[in-house]
Amino acid sequence: MSLNIKNERVHALAREAARVTGNNQTSAIEEALKLLLASYGADPTQAAAGRKADLVSRLVAEYREDPGAEAPAIRAVEDLYDDARGLPR
Repeated sequence: MSLNIKNERVHALAREAARVTGNNQTSAIEEALKLLLASYGADPTQAAAGRKADLVSRLVAEYREDPGAEAPAIRAVEDLYDDARGLPR
């Protein structure tokens, strides 16, 4: 991923933030954005965890609705692997 800052004022602020903090520009910008989000009451770590939890909940609900007629039930880690080949099913 890349971020191309074309605004000279913003680029200068990033350089100054890096100089003051002793970090590189990317780390300085990351820290500044985390502080900005926190000031708005948004926690990016918590939001990411919430999105993952929502995804897992949705997948579990879909599987419970239709686990697939042809697929055997997965009840243990061993059920994920073929006994003869040892490879994932």
